[in-house]
Amino acid sequence: MQIRAIFNAACRLTKKGIKVLPEVEIPLVSNVNELKKLTERVHEIAKKIMEEEGIKIDYKVGTMLELPSACLIADELARYAEFFSFGTNDLTQTTYGLSRDDAEAKFLPYYISNKILNEDPFIVLDRDGVGTLMKIAVEKGRKVNREILIGICGEHGGEPNSIEFCHEIGLDYVSCSPFRVPVARLAAAHAVLKERIK
Repeated sequence: MQIRAIFNAACRLTKKGIKVLPEVEIPLVSNVNELKKLTERVHEIAKKIMEEEGIKIDYKVGTMLELPSACLIADELARYAEFFSFGTNDLTQTTYGLSRDDAEAKFLPYYISNKILNEDPFIVLDRDGVGTLMKIAVEKGRKVNREILIGICGEHGGEPNSIEFCHEIGLDYVSCSPFRVPVARLAAAHAVLKERIK
């Protein structure tokens, strides 16, 4: 239903002269066969609708990396995905094995005030744990598909320290809520300047 809605809308807009490039993102993938089957389904439905509408549109199919297992098999996923988007809110939860709501309401403030953790990992990206999984995924994914577009989606995409890390590991873009865009743009510029100074 969702795939049909995306491609029906894309075809109608294209007929009206509006340029669209749909990007269909398959969430919460933990196994390459999930992505393979769902990607095949997207292509099948897209082809059918484009034939019905008598129009051809360009589109991409990718996946959101939200589970440690997805990061570890990124080379396999890159055979079917045209882009990766790190869903770092969920990736942090699944890496730490805890619910953000429970942690922030109960023990996380204690952990931070007692220096068990230096920062809230749901606000500032944890470079050692979550970041290591991201690095692995970037390296494995680009080994198989050098053209794969890789970015980050979520609160970390608007946090300066996290944006700097994303630049360091070679991500192509950050995505964040609208009110964070000015900070994200400034942080991205700082990351580039810092790299040039080095």
